[in-house]
Amino acid sequence: VGQGASLRTPLSFGLGIIRRIAARRTDPVDPIDAAHLTGASRPSPPIYRYGPSAPLAELVGRYWIPVWSLPRPSTQSTLQHPMCLIVISNTYARFYTVVRGLSTVTLEGDGWAAGVMLRPAAGRLMLQRSVSEVTDTHLPLEALPGLNGEALAREVTEAMTHDPSAVDSHRRAIAAYEKALTPLLPVDEPGLVINALIDWLGQHPEVTRVADVADAFGLSQRALQRLVVDRVGLTPKWLIQRRRLHDAVSGLKSGTTSLADLAAELGYVDQAHFTRDFKTVTGLTPGQYLADQ
Repeated sequence: VGQGASLRTPLSFGLGIIRRIAARRTDPVDPIDAAHLTGASRPSPPIYRYGPSAPLAELVGRYWIPVWSLPRPSTQSTLQHPMCLIVISNTYARFYTVVRGLSTVTLEGDGWAAGVMLRPAAGRLMLQRSVSEVTDTHLPLEALPGLNGEALAREVTEAMTHDPSAVDSHRRAIAAYEKALTPLLPVDEPGLVINALIDWLGQHPEVTRVADVADAFGLSQRALQRLVVDRVGLTPKWLIQRRRLHDAVSGLKSGTTSLADLAAELGYVDQAHFTRDFKTVTGLTPGQYLADQ
């Protein structure tokens, strides 16, 4: 489904489920924490996190600002959410599309980054083409036709350079982001639906079949596939698998259940299948990750 294209579902149905999702958008588990593969041997630098202003809630998930001073390089690993990212740091300014595997970044020395986890609707609006054309990669910010990336990078850098740990610096950086992103509003109807769909999927851990997602939104599986590929760059099946891995990370970090029980809660037929899927993407078995908490 292209930007502005019509979904084959009654608009009243689509708006109704979007309103219900918006009213329930209060998740007790920080989704960045569920995505970030931290542990005793892989600590995270301090990260400041801020929500968007109300008008930008359909474009921005949250802003996050890590600041670090490291005696030796540290590699951070993330199971990215199905959203594109903007990251402006003291050394680069980039737009990241969704990565289907494990995302890694190595931090060293003294540095900072001011990042935006966008909403699923936003990637296509910035690229002005299907996100699937650039999956698993990043682009320089100035390459985005839907954004004045050069001016944005300059303003965020000016805001952050003096004192990257100061709340006032963060406020100025966020203000620069919001000024740059506001012209992308309003979000188109397919964008609202993909936002609601991914919110809904995160709130329904029992859903493990693509057909159930399609039925919940009144879409055929083919229409669902087109929508997700266009706006996220990957498939509905990948969305379900990534959500299960995020739920797995949250469960392992909490350490409140056995691996066998966690596998069952996630809908796996047995612990072996859970172990295989987790290790394929993260490079660790669930037991190894649990032991490092």
